[in-house]
Amino acid sequence: MATEQSTAVDAPRGWGATLRSWDAVVILAVVLVAIVGSLTIDGVSSPRFWRFVTIEMIPIALIALPMTFVIITGEIDLSVASMLGLSATVMGQLWFLGVSSLPLLIAMCLLLGASLGAVNGTFVTVFGLPSLAVTIGTLALYRGLAYVVLGDRAVANYPVAWTRQVISPIPGTTIPWFIMVVVGLAVVFGVVLHATPIGRGLYAIGNNVDASSFSGINVARTKFWLFVITGMVSALAGVYWTLRFASARADNGVGLELSVVAAVLLGGVSIFGGRGGLVGVLAAVVLLGVLRNALQLAYVPANTLTIVTGSLLIASVVGPNIVAMARQRLRQRRSAAPPVAGA
Repeated sequence: MATEQSTAVDAPRGWGATLRSWDAVVILAVVLVAIVGSLTIDGVSSPRFWRFVTIEMIPIALIALPMTFVIITGEIDLSVASMLGLSATVMGQLWFLGVSSLPLLIAMCLLLGASLGAVNGTFVTVFGLPSLAVTIGTLALYRGLAYVVLGDRAVANYPVAWTRQVISPIPGTTIPWFIMVVVGLAVVFGVVLHATPIGRGLYAIGNNVDASSFSGINVARTKFWLFVITGMVSALAGVYWTLRFASARADNGVGLELSVVAAVLLGGVSIFGGRGGLVGVLAAVVLLGVLRNALQLAYVPANTLTIVTGSLLIASVVGPNIVAMARQRLRQRRSAAPPVAGA
């Protein structure tokens, strides 16, 4: 990934400032899509629809949290879906071999995810390889290892209590309780990014790596741990995916990295690093979930849904830059305007 930043670089923003820019556009888009969908497509306004939207967007939202940090520093991790799949297959194989404790299975999967992320981080920070090339390679490597673990088999004989637990609703609602895990992690990630020196350091790294190093930030260590955390959260998403579908397969989560990257970039995080925030990213996750499920209710073919996701990914890269360029030109015109007579 390039470490040079475009001309439109924002300073680290707080929760209030982040709501006044591209994030507000994404939030407005969520509202408009929900309203239009409710008026034109049967079922969009039902609680059942929003339950399925929430269930589907949970793994995307989980992985989008650390991915936001990674991209803000000017890197990327395209192996997240493969880490999800490999964690799912290892969980299935361990269960097949007799490991019957869910907490132990989760802990082992998280440790595996951290190790996979550490491999990515080592190649990027120790050997100085570009994260794009590294994670494309490990995308294939980790998925291949998933097929080595389980092959074409599926492990699906989990206790019903486990599989029901992750999608059981919050009392009095149709929303699955696991969304509270996402909310809790989002608060932690949001506070770290927007209200701590660590977050300011991440923006500094994305804006200028050399200046960050001279200012005392350990860039390599920071990026390494970001990849480790991304691996752990991807593994957690793998556990959720396995229990949600009550099946561990080597192809679990295939293609999910496209939705994650699309959500992060659509949420206003610059692909060049140094700009963005979690409010817009989470809003983009909801937008993609509502749009995809609404189109499915309208019997839109799956290929068209992929085209829509790809189009939004392109728009997420182009849109914020166009907005930033327009603001810069407006500021230049205002500064170049002659003073008003008598002012």
